[in-house]
Amino acid sequence: MKIASVVSTKGGTGKTTSSANIGAFCADAGLRTLLIDLDPVQPSLSSYYQLVEEAQGGIYDLLAFNDTNFARIVSTTSIPNLSLIISNDINNQLINLLLQAPDGRLRLANLMPAFKDHFDLVLIDTQGARSAMLEMVVLASDMVISPLPPNMLAAREFSRGTLQMLDGLRAYGRLGLKIPPVHIVINNFDLTADAQMINQSVREIFHGNPEIDVLQCTVPAAVVFRDAASLGMPAHRLEYRQPSNRKAPCALAIIRQLALELFPEWHEQFEAMTEGFVKALVKPRQGGQ
Repeated sequence: MKIASVVSTKGGTGKTTSSANIGAFCADAGLRTLLIDLDPVQPSLSSYYQLVEEAQGGIYDLLAFNDTNFARIVSTTSIPNLSLIISNDINNQLINLLLQAPDGRLRLANLMPAFKDHFDLVLIDTQGARSAMLEMVVLASDMVISPLPPNMLAAREFSRGTLQMLDGLRAYGRLGLKIPPVHIVINNFDLTADAQMINQSVREIFHGNPEIDVLQCTVPAAVVFRDAASLGMPAHRLEYRQPSNRKAPCALAIIRQLALELFPEWHEQFEAMTEGFVKALVKPRQGGQ
């Protein structure tokens, strides 16, 4: 089982849409995928996809009571192979609980082994602010995915917030915990001169860095990603053909390349996600609506 957290200390970078689209793509590719919504303030991932079976509990039960009873905390989405632990910390109590608990920042890392026989991939969506909860998620992860819009404010916040947080966690190395590698995804990329300049600058800054890399795949500022979110469906299902009026690749090609870079161990499953495969997946569902 691989655990990937989607992290940025700045809001509005595209963490939730990235989590939802990568998760649904991997599920359609046959991976048993679990999404965890750990954003108590804006729990958008909890309602991103339709639930066919909603569990009684969620992330509060997992972290507050160490409840790993799947029937109680794991909901089933309308996408086969895609499960979800919803954010049900409606009073935002978990942060204080973690601060007071002796195992606070290590709690999620201690609980995740309970999921290893049930899922191939766990994707954790997080709040856009530095907190004990965010640090807990990073310490439980095998990798960090950090969406970065190509604008100066986002780039500065990544340097000031996300990188400083990671540096602050290095002390946990004494406990045998490793800080996971960070994969930056240039998100909502347009063709303005400013965006291209920042994209190039970010790549130059982290070139050769053994802990932080910038993925070759960029996610363009395409309407399909907003439309998919509005419809509550994966972008690769909504656009699996190359649009005739756009130079950027179709959503299927973009998400597939992103998944291939992030999780090369599932190369064969992702390469099988062709236009014909997704079309056959989508058409019967459309016909039944």
